[in-house]
Amino acid sequence: MSALSSPQVADGPPKATSGGLDRGVLAVAMVVVLGAIMSILDVTVVNVAINRLATEFDSPLSTIQWVATGYTLALATVIPVTGWASSRFGTKRLYMISIALFVCGSALAGMAWSAESLIVFRVLQGLGGGMIMPAGMTILTQAAGPKRVGQVMSIVGVPMLLGPICGPILGGYLVDDVSWRWIFFINLPIGIVALFLSARILKRDTPKPGERLDLLGLLLLSPGLALLIYGLATGAQHSDFSSTEVLVTTITGAVLVVLFTIRALMATNPLIDLRLLKRRSVAAALGTMVLFMCAFMGAMLLLPLYYQVVRQESALASGLLLAPQGFGAMVTMPIGGKLTDRVGPGRVVLLGLVIVIASVATFTGFLQADTSYWILGSILFVMGLGMGLTMMPTMAAAIQTLVHDEVPRASTMLNIFQQVSASVGTALMSVLLATSLADKLGTPSGGGLSATQHVTPQVIQKIAGPMADAFQHTYWYAVGLLTLAFIPALFLPRRTPDATSADEAPAEMPLPIH
Repeated sequence: MSALSSPQVADGPPKATSGGLDRGVLAVAMVVVLGAIMSILDVTVVNVAINRLATEFDSPLSTIQWVATGYTLALATVIPVTGWASSRFGTKRLYMISIALFVCGSALAGMAWSAESLIVFRVLQGLGGGMIMPAGMTILTQAAGPKRVGQVMSIVGVPMLLGPICGPILGGYLVDDVSWRWIFFINLPIGIVALFLSARILKRDTPKPGERLDLLGLLLLSPGLALLIYGLATGAQHSDFSSTEVLVTTITGAVLVVLFTIRALMATNPLIDLRLLKRRSVAAALGTMVLFMCAFMGAMLLLPLYYQVVRQESALASGLLLAPQGFGAMVTMPIGGKLTDRVGPGRVVLLGLVIVIASVATFTGFLQADTSYWILGSILFVMGLGMGLTMMPTMAAAIQTLVHDEVPRASTMLNIFQQVSASVGTALMSVLLATSLADKLGTPSGGGLSATQHVTPQVIQKIAGPMADAFQHTYWYAVGLLTLAFIPALFLPRRTPDATSADEAPAEMPLPIH
């Protein structure tokens, strides 16, 4: 029983109907979305401020980059333990602890006096931020029941899709017109409200302290993920994966992850239950999500760079030009959630993939040095329509057929694969873009974007055409990955949970709410 809980007593578990979401579930969703907004926006808001932070602390870019990298590594380190911690301490208590850690890290980061202190406080932020999303998803999906997972996933998906778009806009405004410290201080009022509402709204759940922590699994997976993501990020940053540092860290991380996989398949109570992948719906959803996230996060990297490098737009203007994608996603997310609960996620995801692939493929022909912003915005809007029908219905497909005790482990597993897939996608597209730019501009291999950093605007105008061609060429790889995502998506459930077999999904999920 959580000491932070409000003295509310539920009459019984909420009935999981196939209709709309009741007020209780919507209230829980509001609490979860507040936490998600903080953790997701924070990543993109800080990325905009990296150059300003380097100037503020008179620190080289290679050092200040750890403000972003340290946060990501902390996320990767702490996410694996979330499933066990949910059982051990209860999801409500874990969620509130996560928010409290994140808020404390934000306050300290806003008061940082040096680059080193800022990096340390960002790691503290990451330790809290890494548990917010999986714990929040667990709370929300358990409160809604299996027949309404699609709708609640569409709610959680709003900050996931809008974060990369709104973050640069907000970050650019705060850095240019207020102070870089407010990119951290802005989390304080949101976090305090989220903590208050969590204490009042979230029901008390019963911890299950009997399950022991898989310490060996944790010692394999957390360092393995951190090393793997660090290697990928460093290689992408320098457009070079052949250096000794990158090779050693990436390979070591991959080996540790493989060893963890072997351990997880053999252990009685593994840190992450990979045996859930024996279920076709979970395996298909995970395969679809991995390929989709690689392509999506890679594609999300390309267009802002195109606006800033080829069209010479500011970070704030680039963020505003990306906004149509968010508006498109807002249109179809609620529709996708309801369709997922009524007809099954399989049909919804396939439709979304068709729309996204068609949109991304359009960039391979229309992304030129003088393409109208109206045309690009229209393409982004259509892409957003497809995103709203793809990402969260895929997540819902993995969770719909799980019983109550399996949801925390599944949420943790999905968040881990999502984080790694995003890192792989951005690293892959960074290298492919750098290689294509070097080829089009005739610069040495690995020159890529660095070859354009100290070039005058007059020279940029002369080479804008070849650079745009390089971006077009790179988009073809995103199209290829998205097309591959069709294969596992074909195996996603095309029925609602009440139509699945009894051994896969119970009609109701018993919730330990008191």
